[in-house]
Amino acid sequence: MLQRPVEPGQFTSVSFAETLALEGTAVSIGSVGDAYDNALAKSAIGLFKYEAIRDGSPFRTGPLRTIDDVEWATAAWVEWFNARRLHSTLGVVPPEEFEADYFADLETSHPPVLTPA
Repeated sequence: MLQRPVEPGQFTSVSFAETLALEGTAVSIGSVGDAYDNALAKSAIGLFKYEAIRDGSPFRTGPLRTIDDVEWATAAWVEWFNARRLHSTLGVVPPEEFEADYFADLETSHPPVLTPA
C-alpha cells in the first residue's frame, strides 16, 4: 500500500493516491500552507454555488429535492457560463458571439489560396 505523510488537516485519501499510482498518474497536491493549486477551482465553485445553487437562482426551476434537480440546474448554468455570459476579456460579448465573429473575420480577411490545376 502506498504510504504518504499526511499533514494535520490535509485532505488526502490514501486509497485514491494508491489508485492514481497504480495507473501511473502523477499526484498534484500543493505545498503545505498555500492555496495556489486550489484558487481557481475554489473561485469557480463559489461562482457556481452562488449563481446556480442558491435560493432564487435563475437556473433553478424550484427546490432542489433530488440529484436530478441539481444536475438540471448545473447543466443550465454550465451552458450559460460557457456560451452566453458576457465576458469582459472578450469585449463584453458572450463567448459564442466572440467565436462566431472570430471565424467570420478569418473567412473575410484571408482570401483562399488557389492552387494551379
